[in-house]
Amino acid sequence: MIISQDKKLVVGLEIGTNKVVTLVGEILIDEKIKIIGFGTCVSKGIDKGKINNLDAIITCIQESINQAEKMADCHITSVYLSLSNEYINCQNEIGIVPLTDEVTQEDLENAIHIAKSVQILNEHHILHVIPQEYSIDQQSGIKNPLGLSGIRMQVTVHLITCHKNTIKNIVKAVEKCDLQVDQVIFSGLASSKAVLTEEECKLGVCMIDIGGGTIDFNIYIDGAIQHSQVIPYAGNIVTSDIAYAFRTSHHDAEIIKIKYGSAIKSSLGSSKNIDFSNINNNFTDTLQQDALIEVIESRYVELLSLIKDSILNMQKQLYQRGKKYELLSGIVLTGGGSNITCLTECAEKIFHKKVRLAKPLHLSGLIENIIEPHYATAAGLLHYAKECYINADEKKRDNSFIDRVFKKINDWIQTEF
Repeated sequence: MIISQDKKLVVGLEIGTNKVVTLVGEILIDEKIKIIGFGTCVSKGIDKGKINNLDAIITCIQESINQAEKMADCHITSVYLSLSNEYINCQNEIGIVPLTDEVTQEDLENAIHIAKSVQILNEHHILHVIPQEYSIDQQSGIKNPLGLSGIRMQVTVHLITCHKNTIKNIVKAVEKCDLQVDQVIFSGLASSKAVLTEEECKLGVCMIDIGGGTIDFNIYIDGAIQHSQVIPYAGNIVTSDIAYAFRTSHHDAEIIKIKYGSAIKSSLGSSKNIDFSNINNNFTDTLQQDALIEVIESRYVELLSLIKDSILNMQKQLYQRGKKYELLSGIVLTGGGSNITCLTECAEKIFHKKVRLAKPLHLSGLIENIIEPHYATAAGLLHYAKECYINADEKKRDNSFIDRVFKKINDWIQTEF
């Protein structure tokens, strides 16, 4: 949260391989989010979600926070923090409880507690427990069982976990900046909240966030998340391939990739010569653009094919259990690494499904620079924070109502007796 007397403000902090982003959002009366401040800084001291220089990343975080504070004219005290690295793991589990009659909130909590009380990977910590569906006796596919009657209730949940020390280190870096971490959120989950629609999740969709160091992807079927995964290779490995192939620096290779790169060759069959002398003084030769595209395409095909294999494996498991498994909404690409020419066409060839490039949704205010794929995670953190804020507010009102009822009863008892 933020020190502010008249506004409901939330802050999202993304510490990525290529950039550190801070977004400050105001929750409006209609529950929409208005961006009132942001800060960005080139990342140093972190790679693929793992810190390798604590002092360097602390400096980056502080710079990003300071920029956002100045723009929003506020003092940031806590943040919602994203996390992505190769130690992210997911599993789907079941919890079963007996019912005395109608399903109560306590029954829901007990069922979820049983579902998450399973063995997880050694030294891992649970980040998220996400209910997928409930079943009461022979009736399945229930989204909200409160008030329904039955003998036995079952809940299936999606658990997302991460190695404890990885979480501990990134939280430590934030706390060194005199900030409190409200919650650590899997980056893929945050990005999904920013770019997916409710209808897409219901029909079935795979969200792929291609960052600099990692690719996060989530699969949704029938409105519920079924699979989460992180691939520890992303946009930077494409840049490294270019640097190696054409004997240039990583910095120059990134410029070449963005300016001249594409994920598929032109169907016209013509390849123009590219003069790199204005980019790298040590590289004065020209080369055909097709040679560059060949390097880029081969790596993206490899990365996207890994995701395709995961999708097919998940669909097979759902099919064997008699569940829905089709991705009728296709593939949604986002993240900085998705900003490459013709990537949607390349993905369509691999997945044989419709593909769209997504930008953050449902934001207002200072959004001119924010409504871009590479801000999907940071924007999603605000959506996640808004949900937490609203849920906490509703719980507070419910408790306040109960307190008032008990007070009236107590006053009546004292008056009568």
